Amino acid sequence: MASDKTGMDFVVEILEKAKIAHLTTMDLEGHLVSRPLELQEADSDGNLWFFTQDPSHKADEIRANPNVNVAIQDSKGFLSISGAASLTKDQGRIDELWKASAAAWFEKGREDPTVALLKVDSHTAEYWANDEPKVASVFKLAKSAVTGGQPDVGRNDVVEM
Repeated sequence: MASDKTGMDFVVEILEKAKIAHLTTMDLEGHLVSRPLELQEADSDGNLWFFTQDPSHKADEIRANPNVNVAIQDSKGFLSISGAASLTKDQGRIDELWKASAAAWFEKGREDPTVALLKVDSHTAEYWANDEPKVASVFKLAKSAVTGGQPDVGRNDVVEM
């Protein structure tokens, strides 16, 4: 059965279920560094929002080179989002996005002077997604193992954000 979903539909579906993302920055020596962050929001403009500490190595890396990658996986697929990161200490936006889970990372809660938001302005999103039942995907994988062919178990494309 062919899917009527667009690439953006797959991106939105994965983002809606995402809880943890891996943010990759370039450190001050030019090495790539990845770390998990809780996704606070994926807004309608394609921006991704995370809480972070500032000052921190991550904040210094973003100021030196704002180009980042965000990798997200859930049961429906995988995303690799490239974009430009920025930091803000806008208290109104912090209050709007604050969740109890963020408090564990900040000694003084949302009033902690190190609380900052990391915003990723998404440029492109490459997705790998499957909207078939898991049984159908397993069957296709098994068939390809027997026949030596490559399984067709989903869609892959790049979406401009």
